[in-house]
Amino acid sequence: MSVPQHLKEALEVLKESGVRMTPQRHAILEYLIQSMSHPTADDIYKALEGKFPNMSVATVYNNLRVFKEVGLVKELTYGDASSRFDFKTSDHYHIICEKCNKIVDFYYPGLDEVEHLASHVTGFKVAHHRMEIYGECPDCSAKEAH
Repeated sequence: MSVPQHLKEALEVLKESGVRMTPQRHAILEYLIQSMSHPTADDIYKALEGKFPNMSVATVYNNLRVFKEVGLVKELTYGDASSRFDFKTSDHYHIICEKCNKIVDFYYPGLDEVEHLASHVTGFKVAHHRMEIYGECPDCSAKEAH
């Protein structure tokens, strides 16, 4: 699905939830959809402050909270100080570089079976799961090789 299509659907979700659309909110949402880097609130603020000089970091946080509440955005916490935010497309997993903290999405449909197995074995009613894989990204590996 393209960025404009994701944006259109996200705007529809916000409208149905009664969330008023502001230019800042629209820009934050668009940035999240376009960004593949799982930005922090600070990253988003820095990227948009030129366009919206009156916008504060608090505005970014508040909007991310709204997007999270309506289910458009996932907050990723990986033990470092700042949360990263991921526009929710289809289910996917993350591989994280332990050197530079880069996070990359990858898809593996077979992992849905894990929930069914876990439920079957334990009797739990499974709500969701999260998986992360850690290692060293190609950029950091290349730097080390020199």
